[in-house]
Amino acid sequence: RWLTCKSLPPGALERIADTIADRLRVPWFSGAVKINVSLVPPLVLLPVFLHVAALHFLLGLIILTSLPVVVLWYYYLTHRRKERTLFFLSLGLFSLGYMYYVFLREVVPRGHVEYSQVVVLTCGLILMLAALSRAKKDPGYLPIPAGKEKPSHQGLPNKSVRGSSSGLHGTSGAASSRAVNGEAKGYCRMSAEQPEGVKKDWCTKCQLVRPARAGHCRLCGRCVRRLDHHCVWINSCVGEQNHQAFILALSFFMLTSVYGITLTLHTICRGRTPFVALLYCPGAYSDYSSALSFTCVWYCAIVTAGMGYILLIQLLNISYNVTEREARLALRDNTGRRLLGGLVIDTGQYNRGLLCNWGHFLSLGSSPPQRSAEDIV
Repeated sequence: RWLTCKSLPPGALERIADTIADRLRVPWFSGAVKINVSLVPPLVLLPVFLHVAALHFLLGLIILTSLPVVVLWYYYLTHRRKERTLFFLSLGLFSLGYMYYVFLREVVPRGHVEYSQVVVLTCGLILMLAALSRAKKDPGYLPIPAGKEKPSHQGLPNKSVRGSSSGLHGTSGAASSRAVNGEAKGYCRMSAEQPEGVKKDWCTKCQLVRPARAGHCRLCGRCVRRLDHHCVWINSCVGEQNHQAFILALSFFMLTSVYGITLTLHTICRGRTPFVALLYCPGAYSDYSSALSFTCVWYCAIVTAGMGYILLIQLLNISYNVTEREARLALRDNTGRRLLGGLVIDTGQYNRGLLCNWGHFLSLGSSPPQRSAEDIV
């Protein structure tokens, strides 16, 4: 039908794509292993684009400008369809590996990088991957009741107030005054108590009562304790159990990336500061090796700028003890205050001062979550 220019029946292209994705397998000893299609594009397109961009300055400008636009468009497409994809995780991991390969192959042989500097860069990369591996683990999923049967207290959702789906409302009583989600008791006296009006609520998807600050992730289909957001770069939620590892991975990435960019620019643009060399490096396109290294530096700089913005927002949210999910809901309900030019939304519910807020964050996951008598019943 496609060759004869006839119209295809509705849904035919989707079925064809699903069939190709199902048949894309690699032979293995225990049987053919299915490959996720979203893993493949970064492995093929990233080296091709970077090598083409190294051919000429204008090609590099066009490609390095269009790459972020394409990635953002794909993120918008998958986010709108509420689909999980390994594209961003594959892109991030392969970018790290390929940048490290180019650094060892094109930059180190020039003789301007010392052995100790290579060791430091390698250690930073290993630490970042270790933190990323920890961030990929359980973010704090709430256990799903067997058979997803509704508990006997089905009247609970009807008693919740407006905004109960945000994970900030529910039943009242003595149990609500207890500290949930690992509230730090040793840092601030007020942090061990729930603010007034902050209660538990009912999740209609998971059929369970969620503790305060927990939320339901539409992509994972699970409720997570102290849900911050679903990060496409790790293909998992960021919650109570892995938020610290997520911040650590971002921090190690920033330090390692900036250090690698500095070493590369000092090698291909001798006698110039890294910032000046990034904007003006006359000999960058004198040979293909220098051009490829310079193109990879700019690619790293673009990625580092994006990750630096994410890390900045995360640090500000921690300082005000607010999660991305709570900030988004506060904007929707017009219940939060915009601070620092709109970079952070202060809901005022959990903010107990800078030291108490960071003390609470550093204590996340240090002790098993407390369960109230109501949860047990």
